[in-house]
Amino acid sequence: MRRSTTTALSLSAVIAALALTGCADHTDSAGSSASAQQGGGTPTASAPLSSAQLNKRLLNESDLGEGYTRKPETARRNDDVSVIGCPALEKLGGDSATGAGLDFAHKTKASFTYTGSSSSEVSEELYSDSSAKLSTGISKVFDAMLSCPSYQVASGSTVIDMGTAKSAAPDLGDEQWSQLLTFTAGSQRSVVKQTAIRTGNILVLVSGSPGLVDSHLSKALTKARTAR
Repeated sequence: MRRSTTTALSLSAVIAALALTGCADHTDSAGSSASAQQGGGTPTASAPLSSAQLNKRLLNESDLGEGYTRKPETARRNDDVSVIGCPALEKLGGDSATGAGLDFAHKTKASFTYTGSSSSEVSEELYSDSSAKLSTGISKVFDAMLSCPSYQVASGSTVIDMGTAKSAAPDLGDEQWSQLLTFTAGSQRSVVKQTAIRTGNILVLVSGSPGLVDSHLSKALTKARTAR
């Protein structure tokens, strides 16, 4: 059974996977497992930040260091993407997304290519809404992903086999979620890590090569908390 889904975490993960495997530069859908914990956070303003305010808090090349190049934004295509074999994600798609991201009040995103010892990618997404809505929304998506350790994602003639595994999240912010996604398309296989941290009314989501996510997560959270 197939249904179109536009879950934001799935979207960013599959885009990253397709880029890493060289299959395509678009798509939307995928899944994963998650872990949520409580930690010590830093208070932020009660009103959600605007997208313009969030944009100033994104990491840039100077924050990341030598070897990083920001990828230009590409026009999003409305291809029909389907999840196969995960009823929870199929059901979740239309309820939790706007077609370009999680259904939160404000958002922004930046993606980077790293050309150091190997060619890798990392992206950061920032969302802002009420703390309760951020917590409920992101938990709902991760819980659905956790329910399906394996399934497929289809976009046109491309079919990706998905594998998911829970990953330990660092004790940062107020709540944390982390997961590893394995993508197999033909003979190509790649692993993408996604870690989400909620700090007050800001949600930070960093995705990409596991080593790059681990290296830059803390600085992404620090900059996201910084008032401008």
